[in-house]
Amino acid sequence: MAPVILQGVSKVYANGVKAVDCVSLSIADGEFVVLVGPSGCGKSTTLRMIAGLEEISSGSLIVGETRMNDVPARRRNMAMVFQNYALYPHLDVRRNMAFGLERRRSHGSLLKALLNSTYRDKRTAERKAIDARVSAAAATLGIESLLHRKPRELSGGQRQRVAVGRALVRDPVAFLFDEPLSNLDAKLRGEMRTELRLLHQRLRATMVYVTHDQEEAMSLADRLVVMKDGVVQQVGTPTQVYGRPANRFVAGFVGTPTMNFINGTIEAGGVFRWSAGTLQLPQARWVGLSGWQGKPLELGVRPDQIRVGTGSSRGRVIAVENYGDRMDVVIESGGLRLTSRSPTAPLREGTESSFELLLESAHLFDPAAAGNSLPHLSPTSTA
Repeated sequence: MAPVILQGVSKVYANGVKAVDCVSLSIADGEFVVLVGPSGCGKSTTLRMIAGLEEISSGSLIVGETRMNDVPARRRNMAMVFQNYALYPHLDVRRNMAFGLERRRSHGSLLKALLNSTYRDKRTAERKAIDARVSAAAATLGIESLLHRKPRELSGGQRQRVAVGRALVRDPVAFLFDEPLSNLDAKLRGEMRTELRLLHQRLRATMVYVTHDQEEAMSLADRLVVMKDGVVQQVGTPTQVYGRPANRFVAGFVGTPTMNFINGTIEAGGVFRWSAGTLQLPQARWVGLSGWQGKPLELGVRPDQIRVGTGSSRGRVIAVENYGDRMDVVIESGGLRLTSRSPTAPLREGTESSFELLLESAHLFDPAAAGNSLPHLSPTSTA
């Protein structure tokens, strides 16, 4: 395995469209890094440039100590798992997994194999080594009983395991995953996330994973790379990105349900005025508010920091989503719709209810600065 370093990497197509804009990122040996963002943010293009499937317009890609910009994909020794599995339908599982290794072993004429015992012994040894690696990978993924089956005889989850196994047998410098779970149902996605995380723990391999599903990203990543419009918005652990988002986009993208945003202004004494009244910001957690008095700001509050059924604020319940173990409640107040994940009492749609905002972990964003978080107003905790 080897570290993967991107230094100011950009991708500009012939029509002038800039898909990736000056991405700099250092992925440590053995790290599981997830590129996450909405469709069209440049995450898959970045992965394809690492793999060598897209040409790098500018910047440098360093793997280990080698600059890889001009190294063809077949010589980069990276294993890629695609969204559509890309299995050969006429080959069984064993031959699908062995295909890449078979292409790399010694080849020659049948006559040479019959007449040259040294060459024949070499080919036999290579074939045995390939079989051993396929068997070991199948055991790791729990698909030993499937080796004789064709892809059409497998479920979606089994096909995904085969695709991962085909990458695993190669012993690459890095594993690259391009939205590999997007074709699976919700239950199977959850199971495969666990399998991938356990696989990484066993292998301690360098893995770069692309997804638009932020829950998937949060559950898998050692570090998240959040992208928008080809630009990296924030890099950090899932806890850091969730707890201290760099800007409004990251705050709104990471977290389910999404963060609530409230437009307003700061007044003397740390009072936040919005369309439904005023809120008192905890002074112990916020400093330097005086310089922002009278300026438009956005207050960001996570759904689990809104309590419905308590407090002095009032609103109308317009939607209740019951998940059995929890309820998401959408309440309208002051022309805004706020989502709560922590109701304290059964609620009915169309009724009035009280609510309160718990602001100890709230965030402030500056609309005049592309929605950047106010760093000196962020919560003191950096966990």
